[in-house]
Amino acid sequence: MIEFINASRWYGQVIGLNDISCKIKPGLTALLGQNGAGKSTLLRLATGQLRPTTGQVLMFGEAPFANQNVLKRIGYCPEIDNFYENNSAREFVQFLAEISGLGRQKAKERTTEVLHSVGIIGYEDKKIAGYSKGMRQRVKLAQAMILDPDVILLDEPLNGLDPVSRREYIDLLHNLALGGKTIVVSSHILYEVESMTKSIVLLHRGRLLAEGDLRVIRGLIDKYPHRVRIVAGKPRELAAKLVSMSNVISVSIDKVLSTINLEVKEPDQFYDLLGRLTLEGEFDIHGYSSPDNNLESVFEYLVGA
Repeated sequence: MIEFINASRWYGQVIGLNDISCKIKPGLTALLGQNGAGKSTLLRLATGQLRPTTGQVLMFGEAPFANQNVLKRIGYCPEIDNFYENNSAREFVQFLAEISGLGRQKAKERTTEVLHSVGIIGYEDKKIAGYSKGMRQRVKLAQAMILDPDVILLDEPLNGLDPVSRREYIDLLHNLALGGKTIVVSSHILYEVESMTKSIVLLHRGRLLAEGDLRVIRGLIDKYPHRVRIVAGKPRELAAKLVSMSNVISVSIDKVLSTINLEVKEPDQFYDLLGRLTLEGEFDIHGYSSPDNNLESVFEYLVGA
């Protein structure tokens, strides 16, 4: 759906994006990066608001800049709110539908449909100025959906949402992705992204650090020590067994909490061995976890490196 081919964007002497090459397929993809990493620039290139300084950006195989064939198939939610505050959600979305080319009756029907689909029911005719942050984010999503686009790009849509609203919003995006659409979500809320999707594009200082499935990316850095915490009934006896394994680098015991803290290499192999020990029943293993087996640890490692 979306392809960047050695794409760069400069703002005078400042590089916004530097030689980016990646492909984004249908489904839900998270665009990650710190402030200033180039996330908004990438979205503006994809939506045709900017033209690349060098390289190519393709949407459906065509350059999106000033291309109506492409733009009519894209929905976009900018990070900054820019509403007609005295309009209701219905008036605002219907107005955008009409200036996008829908006839008045079709725009009216489509507006009702998308407002209900994003959960604005019973508030359609209230002024946007009185909406909560969560409601305003839903209005932005509704206007992005008005032409039933194949691709929807959202710049920091989770900002300012309470936990319940955030969960509901993510569910909306999942439903759109399951319908065959390409959804790109720019975010820095890592724990929410991890529950949202395993497909990520990670930017840092304008460069592409990683793309693809989180599990594959995690595997690429598993040659570095991997921390594991095990809760066991007799930690000393289990630790003596674990320390003899070739892929265990270090072992320490917390007697108070009955836990064993390890550093291991080749973690997948270690987990297989730990599973066998558990099934054999010789040791009373209650559970295990790893602070390194999540998106935050991958992000911190790649950005730090």
